[in-house]
Amino acid sequence: MSAVRPPAAAAASGSGGPARMLERHLGSERVARVTYGAIIGMALIVVLEKHPPASGIVVGTLLATALAVTLAELYSEVIGHQTRTHARVQRHHLRHLAGEVAAVGFGIAFPSVFFLAAVAGLLEEDTAFTLAKWSGLGLIGFYGFCAARLAGDRFLPALLQALAVAAIGALLIAFKAVVH
Repeated sequence: MSAVRPPAAAAASGSGGPARMLERHLGSERVARVTYGAIIGMALIVVLEKHPPASGIVVGTLLATALAVTLAELYSEVIGHQTRTHARVQRHHLRHLAGEVAAVGFGIAFPSVFFLAAVAGLLEEDTAFTLAKWSGLGLIGFYGFCAARLAGDRFLPALLQALAVAAIGALLIAFKAVVH
């Protein structure tokens, strides 16, 4: 496997397609926000699994949580901007902020695809919960690995970082499994 290159190196090489899109994404602030959202979504899934509602209710809960957290993030960014700059947020800046905070909502809402599949009869509800938890864990580990590689770590230290951050999520899942 080749090393993940910093976004500037990828742009200089002229590479395109999905790899270029991934490198642009990894170089953006949205990675932190998607990660934050994925952690919230995973925690919500773990809690809902104790007394699982119907899959449609899980979808609604994830989407409503994503909307609420996204709006809270947007509001806090606007307030922070105004207190920092002593000026109102301009429309173009508000659009930029909305795009950034939407990444949190995406991270929270993503597991709803598994529950939509369960509503459609393509997955069992238990399978949807399992996929939702472990895909969140995989995403968090993937971002941890990429962050370490982009910071210059070799493969093994990057893998160890990915495993360490994924272990935190796995502990949450394991704790809930033991307690309930």
